[in-house]
Amino acid sequence: MTWHGHWHGFGVWTGSREEYAKENLRRPGRDLGDEQTRAFLTNTMTPVQTGHALLRRGQASAERTWTDVEGPLAWIRKTWSANPPGGDVLPLEKHIEYDRGYLSRGSDCSMGYYNAGLTFVSYSVVCCPNLFFPDIPCPLPPR
Repeated sequence: MTWHGHWHGFGVWTGSREEYAKENLRRPGRDLGDEQTRAFLTNTMTPVQTGHALLRRGQASAERTWTDVEGPLAWIRKTWSANPPGGDVLPLEKHIEYDRGYLSRGSDCSMGYYNAGLTFVSYSVVCCPNLFFPDIPCPLPPR
């Protein structure tokens, strides 16, 4: 499958497992103006369905918008290094290998793990246009 588009990076969110488990904060509501959607739009946790991050227009930035797959991979490396996992996880280079393939085919990539202090770390790269949410407009077109 060939996918054509660009990518946006969202996060980094760090916090407790209990906070992250509050799925209502990680899902938009039924309507753009309802209370759950308003809470979702201001939250920085990775959404349950990563493509919904594109609704968070105010969280998109030019520094985290890329047209070449090496851009998001470099950001994943940098973010991982700044927030290293604690414990036994898939090595970063193996993640990068998998993520390159996923992103190139239009699949989003999310990272979620505990750091050495047992704080949960979450961030994602979202494909735009999104294959699963094609009606969500781009929050910040690349320059």
